[in-house]
Amino acid sequence: MPHLSVGEVHAKRRAAVVSLGYNLTAAGVKLVGALLTGSVSLLTEALHSATDVVASFFAYLGVRVGAAPPDEQHPYGHGKAETLAGFGESILLMLIVGYLLIEGVRRLIVGSELERLEWGMGVMALSTITSLAVGQYVWRTGKRTHSLALMSNGQHLMIDFWTSLGLLIALGAIYFTGWVFIDALLAIGIALWLFRGAWQLATRAFHELIDHRLPQQDLTLIDQILRSEPNLLNYHNLRTRRAGAMRYVDVHIVLPNDWSLQQAHDVADAIEKRIEQALRPAEVTIHVDPYDPERAALREQQNLYRELLRE
Repeated sequence: MPHLSVGEVHAKRRAAVVSLGYNLTAAGVKLVGALLTGSVSLLTEALHSATDVVASFFAYLGVRVGAAPPDEQHPYGHGKAETLAGFGESILLMLIVGYLLIEGVRRLIVGSELERLEWGMGVMALSTITSLAVGQYVWRTGKRTHSLALMSNGQHLMIDFWTSLGLLIALGAIYFTGWVFIDALLAIGIALWLFRGAWQLATRAFHELIDHRLPQQDLTLIDQILRSEPNLLNYHNLRTRRAGAMRYVDVHIVLPNDWSLQQAHDVADAIEKRIEQALRPAEVTIHVDPYDPERAALREQQNLYRELLRE
């Protein structure tokens, strides 16, 4: 079965380490900037980066555990460790968002004083450039290696880029206009944006944890491969799920009932390999059923009845 190559596993671990190192540095620098300026929006960014530190740590652990091969206790592998890491990141981010919203509203009502804004602007200019570079690297590595943990971590870093850019512009506006209320409004806006991203990540991870089927484009690809086999009479009971980077597919195929066991095995094996290669990394299990006219007629009636119910 096509699993991730050694090079891809190393690429995932390297990206997780780079993300963790960057977020540790960014959180520390932004926190210093927030203390120097008294900016709640900059504090929001510092706490956002602090959550990214924990998120990067989750991603690193998820990648390491998820890359472990199947064993006697875990015959399907450890891929869901990455999904759990992504789900943990989303819950953590939602909790932080709650605090940031409360603090932003409080500052908007009570007011605040900002100072040394040029320091804050310098910090955010540096953060804008570095978060873009690191975020793109981590996200592309996650997409190439089918790692939900790295993709979600890269998404966090790209959010960091946009919020850093927005905060840089806002601090510049405050510096030239003196409108300090912009600081609290921006903090609230950033918090709401973070909640949206956290909710999307939590929804995706939850679906994987409860074995939601593969997306429609994957199902369409599987259907095309099955229908392209000239000796295949029909197929049914297609079931799919995902665990981390791995996709799992099992399906029943119908072959002529006068075939030998060897003939049926060769066709099933060829289809398994084609689907596994197309959805790599994937594991495909095919059950062979001999053609039965009565069962085929009954199945057609059941399918027709389902179609009528949909209408």
